[in-house]
Amino acid sequence: MRKLILKMSMSLDGFVSDSNDRKDWIFNTGDEESSSWSVGKISEAGLIIMGRKSFEQMAPYWPTATGPFAVPMNTIPKGVFTQKGFDGIDAAQITNGALTSAADSWINAKVFNGDLTSEISKLKAESGKPIVAIGGAGFMQHLIATGLIDEFHLAIHPVALGSGLPIFNGPAMPLYLKLADVKVFPKGTVVHAYHK
Repeated sequence: MRKLILKMSMSLDGFVSDSNDRKDWIFNTGDEESSSWSVGKISEAGLIIMGRKSFEQMAPYWPTATGPFAVPMNTIPKGVFTQKGFDGIDAAQITNGALTSAADSWINAKVFNGDLTSEISKLKAESGKPIVAIGGAGFMQHLIATGLIDEFHLAIHPVALGSGLPIFNGPAMPLYLKLADVKVFPKGTVVHAYHK
């Protein structure tokens, strides 16, 4: 059996993106040490999962990206969850048709459109490295509601957005967790790791 880890960046006031779905504040408040931590956490994954909207935003970007996140984001298998149907990403959308091996994990992503609790339970029952959930406020709300997340790795950035998209919202609240670790980074981002 493998763990399911939710990894998200959040503002001080609990939003994962602003009301226009922008996330540039993450990079404006991050630093080299927090970036290294994040790359390390992603690199531990055997499968990266996200919602359809996040997948559609990320898939055209990562295959041509450079920097420390590019390798894990392009080599670790992907799973995309959708309630509205999804046929996968068109290979022509990635790297403008100039396909490279970096696009493989995006083109070959497994699409899950069944019951979220059932699909996640099946994935967790497999052997292997952890499943890391990284994206989509709506997807994360539904994932939290399943009660199947083993660890929450929340990077709290030193910015208040005032409004935006939260992930802790809905019928699964209140959610009681145990603090397992805290890391503080030079520009003020603080990572809280919680276990169920």
